[in-house]
Amino acid sequence: MSAPTKNPESAATAPPQPPPLPGTLRLGLSRGWVEIRSFTREWESMVFTFSMPTLVLVFFSVIFDDMFDTGVSAVDYYLPGLIAMGLMSVSFQNLGTGIATEREYGGLRRLRGTPLAPASYFIGKTVMVLFLALGQLALLLGVAVLVFGANLPTDAASWSTVGWVFVLGTIGCALLGTAVSSLARTAQAASAVIIVPFLLLQFTSGIFVPVYLLPEWVFNGAALFPLLWMAQGLRAGFFPDGMAALEASGSWDLHLVALALGAWCVVGLVLTLATFRWKTRKDG
Repeated sequence: MSAPTKNPESAATAPPQPPPLPGTLRLGLSRGWVEIRSFTREWESMVFTFSMPTLVLVFFSVIFDDMFDTGVSAVDYYLPGLIAMGLMSVSFQNLGTGIATEREYGGLRRLRGTPLAPASYFIGKTVMVLFLALGQLALLLGVAVLVFGANLPTDAASWSTVGWVFVLGTIGCALLGTAVSSLARTAQAASAVIIVPFLLLQFTSGIFVPVYLLPEWVFNGAALFPLLWMAQGLRAGFFPDGMAALEASGSWDLHLVALALGAWCVVGLVLTLATFRWKTRKDG
């Protein structure tokens, strides 16, 4: 008995196989480009986000001169703290309020019904945060140096300190903002839940006032959050060693900075995994 032969017509008419879906990373990078384009279309928000730390720097640099009799100019003194403030703004504040808005208006629910993996969504958000952080940093440093003659770090070790504080601080604040976005019931409430604590932290974390002038209980409260440690780590990168005397302990304590920011990356990840929701509470 002869073996059955395949029908060439049925083989020719077989439906083509769909192409494989792109990988998680590729989808995430594509999503990041979508996030950036969406953000830059709202030019009012874009201008405010990029320029706010720079405007504050210009304001203080014009008003003040020698800061606290240290021989350090206002632009040099405020620059590291305003970099930290800007990083927390684009990661914690911008990400937290943005995700809350997407959730309320159904954007997250619609994305959940697409082939986009949750990891790709968060990769896209990370790409957007890095774009905003680097753009804001470039504008701030450009104005500080070209307009006010700010002094930047001159050795590789100092830039290395700035680099790892930048990375750890951005990751920790982004994860914290993502987690906090789920606490508010509405997008409007999210603005209060996120912006009010952020404003308070700016005045208690050494951004505008040296931490040694703060009451102990205020400093201890601010030390529970990443902004104080981001600012301290960046000052260690930008300032000469003698300026460490203005810190609460009289030292840069970079090991504590790394420990605190690393802990916030872990805590932020745990909180995000525990609290993140694709739908509002009323949607179930």
